[in-house]
Amino acid sequence: MSISVKTFPSANEAAQALSADRTARFLGGGTLIMRAVNEGDQSFSTIIRANDPVFTQIQPQGDRIVIGAGLTMSQILASRELEFLHAAARVVGGPAIRNMATVGGNLFAAHPYGDLATFLLAVDANVSVAGGSGGRETPLAEFLRDRDREPRPVVLSVTVTRPQHGALRFKKVSRVKPKGISMMTIAANLPQQSGRVTGARIAYGSMGPVPMRIAAVEQALEGKSLDEAGIAQAVGAATAGLEPPTDAIASSWYRREVAPVHLKRLLLERQGI
Repeated sequence: MSISVKTFPSANEAAQALSADRTARFLGGGTLIMRAVNEGDQSFSTIIRANDPVFTQIQPQGDRIVIGAGLTMSQILASRELEFLHAAARVVGGPAIRNMATVGGNLFAAHPYGDLATFLLAVDANVSVAGGSGGRETPLAEFLRDRDREPRPVVLSVTVTRPQHGALRFKKVSRVKPKGISMMTIAANLPQQSGRVTGARIAYGSMGPVPMRIAAVEQALEGKSLDEAGIAQAVGAATAGLEPPTDAIASSWYRREVAPVHLKRLLLERQGI
């Protein structure tokens, strides 16, 4: 089956074309779409692109920063403005993948991928899409929940509030280092006041169909110090209510067994990002 490619000057035009054609897919960096093309996926016959400069802009707005969905992992790593994202961008594949993989594309990465999406979930990212939403920002957790509905949206950008210095921690657990597929990813945002955690955000990747916040762990950390005694309840709640998937990387049982170990190590790290 032949595939046609249509390129538009604006994100809105691309979004309109995408919503009008159920056989079309949007091309960001290409790590997902081109793999599907190479594997002979016949669920789509049109690839849609956009040359809108908004996709690659970094826009500081006071204590917030707007990150274009078309920025690649390599561009993130080259940006001092986005230094707080470096830990997550650095573990997305090897150099060739990082030169292609984009912020927006990572939000659509199926299990067990989506390391950056997990990190963005921990910093309360909001997602802006092109088309009829009128620029409304959608919380990332809501976006991930609905992302596979048709027609899929064209992501313009994600917006985050700059984290407290030293509050971010990130760990990717894989069998092949440094760029293997994730068995588990943990992102933690642990702002503190007077040595006590306030407003903790804990997100897991590869522990469900999409990255997810872990409310039981967040609640257990609230008001606690990051020492053995302070994190004990949180570690005990590491997999509360979770039924991780079984795949070629790890079984559900194994993921449940090791999650508390890796969470404890992350919480006891002395230096955050």
